[in-house]
Amino acid sequence: MPLIPEEPQIHESAQGPRATPASGRTAPTPRPVPGPRPAAHPRPGRPGPLRPTPPVQRTPREVAVAKPGPSGPATAVAAAPVTPQIQLIPASAEGALDAAEEAVDLLLDSGRAPGEVLVLTTGEPHPWAVHELSFGETSYWAQHEAADDVFYADAAVASRAASRPVVVVAVNGGPESAVADALPLAHARAGALLIVCGNPQQINSVLGTGA
Repeated sequence: MPLIPEEPQIHESAQGPRATPASGRTAPTPRPVPGPRPAAHPRPGRPGPLRPTPPVQRTPREVAVAKPGPSGPATAVAAAPVTPQIQLIPASAEGALDAAEEAVDLLLDSGRAPGEVLVLTTGEPHPWAVHELSFGETSYWAQHEAADDVFYADAAVASRAASRPVVVVAVNGGPESAVADALPLAHARAGALLIVCGNPQQINSVLGTGA
């Protein structure tokens, strides 16, 4: 009979430690669940606000840099008046054409391109012009437009000629009115240099009133 009350005490002590490992097994299950969940929330929020901000900041900076650009060089282009230099070579009406030929040779020897020189005559035309006009005015003026060689023309048709850096005028005769019209026109056609071969008094009087 004394063994009966001792049996339930042994079973109660055995049940106590059995319950403890069962509770310890359930504890590790909730640990991994809260870990990844909060980490997933900040990822979609971070790239969202950063994308709209950079384009808004770049556009006003680029516009501000472009504004002072055009204002600066506009003033420098405004002032650039160029007047050609005038060189007078004394010569008689008979020797004016030869003096013009020598002037052209000196220009070419100094480095001027043939297409930069225009020669005008107030009296008899240059032999080259006579020869080229024999093929017709179309081919004659086509060579002028090509601008690859020295062009010789009568001062009467100088208004049709385009501007060239150097204009040489041979005052080799012709009426006084032709000389008076040719010199101011040649001065307007010359981009850098005007060379006049003829009577100095006649040339100075015409250029003095026409300039």
